[in-house]
Amino acid sequence: MDAKADIGGVSAGLKSDLSNWNPENPETWDSKLAWRTLWITTYTMILAFATWYLVSAIAPRLNDIGYDLTDQQLYWLVALPGLAGGLIRLVFMFLPPILGTRTLVTLSALLLVLPMLGWTFAVRDPTIPFWFLMTLSFSAGVGGGSFSGLMASTSYFFPKRLSGTALGLQAGIGNFGIGVVQLLVPWVVGFGLLGTAALTPQSQTDGTLVWLHNGGLVLIPWVLLAAVAAIVFLRRVPVTANFRQQLDIFRLKHTWIMSALYLMSFGAFSGLAAQTGLIIRNVYGGFENAPNPLAWAWIGPLLGAGIRAACGPLCDKWGGAIFTFIGGLGMTLGTVVTAFFLTPTSVNQFWGFLTGMMIIFFFSGFANAGTFKQMPMIFTKVQAGGTIGWTASIGAFGPFLVGMALSVMSPLAFFIVCAIWCAVCSWLAWWYYTRPNAEKPS
Repeated sequence: MDAKADIGGVSAGLKSDLSNWNPENPETWDSKLAWRTLWITTYTMILAFATWYLVSAIAPRLNDIGYDLTDQQLYWLVALPGLAGGLIRLVFMFLPPILGTRTLVTLSALLLVLPMLGWTFAVRDPTIPFWFLMTLSFSAGVGGGSFSGLMASTSYFFPKRLSGTALGLQAGIGNFGIGVVQLLVPWVVGFGLLGTAALTPQSQTDGTLVWLHNGGLVLIPWVLLAAVAAIVFLRRVPVTANFRQQLDIFRLKHTWIMSALYLMSFGAFSGLAAQTGLIIRNVYGGFENAPNPLAWAWIGPLLGAGIRAACGPLCDKWGGAIFTFIGGLGMTLGTVVTAFFLTPTSVNQFWGFLTGMMIIFFFSGFANAGTFKQMPMIFTKVQAGGTIGWTASIGAFGPFLVGMALSVMSPLAFFIVCAIWCAVCSWLAWWYYTRPNAEKPS
């Protein structure tokens, strides 16, 4: 193997139009282009996830600035981007071989401007009807939807031996967007940003001022930078497939098994990332000296994202299946631990709840990294791109499913169901991929 190919070399055998592109052959692979593509798409994905979770950071403050929304309405606002993200991913999963990477990444970045601008103006007018807020929440789903296109597209640029590292880094670092927006918004709404201070702040019920419009506005310049970078630096590689060819993945058993595993890992990660703040408020908010939801909600998403990125290279070394299996067992343990602290008699039990949640987020990083290493190993190049897009679509329904579940059942009942689901998925990972003589060791 040519060492130059791994660290940034351009192989002499690769044609200038990339028509003979093949990452599995060092003579027809440009690793410099591959890594450049990874970093630009990852940067775009950070912003996409930040947009997807923008509503979860803004919604808890809406009633403070003049809105009169019920708890159920707030659950819906936070859950709807998850539904939209899943549906939009079903579209984006088909786009990488049709549009090509440059066009796809540029489009993905520019679409993020719409919900950012929408929420910038919505928080400035508390008379806006609930149905319009729902529309804006749905539009934020484009941030989650673009994930399927960005991940599948990146998979075309790397050989299988590096797929765990590349996809683990992209998804893991991209997931940081969740924690970033949940940490950033409470800070930037406290003052007028340079160039936006002229916009009138919102008055809260206690008489203090807040610049809640900064939550969306602060991200727009960075999104425009992503679009420009995609136009200037990205290329399209010759991986093509029509809709009928991509639909072949649905005939494969392992498409459905991997969908279940990713719904366990990323579905729980993304759903709990969106709803942790509301769970803290509803379960522990009635106690004296109750914990501030916004002070704790961002920690789990950042932890899970960091573990996912760190596990990518390890999955290349030891295989993804074992990480998926360990992740499933750990998430099962975490949901069980959390369940013991969802009917508290004291605010001090919050620390037990937080420990259980951190266990879930920690091990979700293992499973998320493992599944994305497995898919390029189990499927062909075109099948892997489509499967990554499809499973990502299913996982993206996590925020919606978790939000809807919590609106119709108690947190305790939800976590019991979640524990059973994680246990079943752990068995699937063991039986089909991890045990000796497994059907598809990966």
